[in-house]
Amino acid sequence: MIIEINNLKKRYKKEWVLHDINISIEQPQIIALVGPNGAGKTTLLNCVTNMLSFQEGSIYIFNKKHTNASIFYDVSFLQDNRLLYMNLTGYDHLKLICKVQNIPLTEIDLVSEKIGMKAYLKKRVKNYSLGMKQHLLLSMAIINQPKLLLLDEPLNGLDPTSAINIRKILLELYNQGTTIIVSSHNLDEIDRLTDTVYFMKDGTLIKESIENMAKKKYVITVNDIEKATTILTERKITYQKIDKNTFYIDVKTIPLQHLIDYLNEKDTEIINIETQKTGAEIRYKELFEKELKV
Repeated sequence: MIIEINNLKKRYKKEWVLHDINISIEQPQIIALVGPNGAGKTTLLNCVTNMLSFQEGSIYIFNKKHTNASIFYDVSFLQDNRLLYMNLTGYDHLKLICKVQNIPLTEIDLVSEKIGMKAYLKKRVKNYSLGMKQHLLLSMAIINQPKLLLLDEPLNGLDPTSAINIRKILLELYNQGTTIIVSSHNLDEIDRLTDTVYFMKDGTLIKESIENMAKKKYVITVNDIEKATTILTERKITYQKIDKNTFYIDVKTIPLQHLIDYLNEKDTEIINIETQKTGAEIRYKELFEKELKV
């Protein structure tokens, strides 16, 4: 077992942030944690890595309790850049990790070249841009070639070229047997990178597979959503509302022309129709409709 989380509950004072979180991973895979700010993604990762305590439940990593220090030779956690020391160089940070984990110093040059930070490796971190700091954090996270890699917003501050390179590196790690859990707001990258998505809503997890979400749908915007949905209900056509003017249906549900004819019968004005391949973004809109209206 790579990771097993059972009935995890976490609260801050009287407010419960995580409710009965359950995750079980037996084989290497890439999974994503998705949700709005404050949903509990970072809290969950901090609990997994024993940086936060919790009130109920259990966490096992490689069949050991998550408090067992020996697991962290095989686990890495990329956090935000507040953990960096501004007066140290990138090389200094990586050298410290190598000494703690008994990694040959030759790995520093290899990982810095792979990430693309060799040119500024010996510069002080206070002179780094946001993207350069992110490169250093990623180098620190993968230099020990972890079997379990936890990433909190790994693409933050990266330009498109760097983001593509990092995605390639993560996929290489996965193909070599690393399990990756990534928390990200970048839904397009999640569709490209992950196998499974856990949407975090109200402190709970909703599990979805990319394969199941990747379906073609007609996305239709009308002038009167209530009239349109009444027609669909009368015709027993399954639909899903996206917002106050837009809904979608699976392309297999009904021929598009028939749908247009039904709506025109009741003088429903069709403002726009497009065919989309759904993924994490559409599912996110379904789950967090209220949050998107704020």
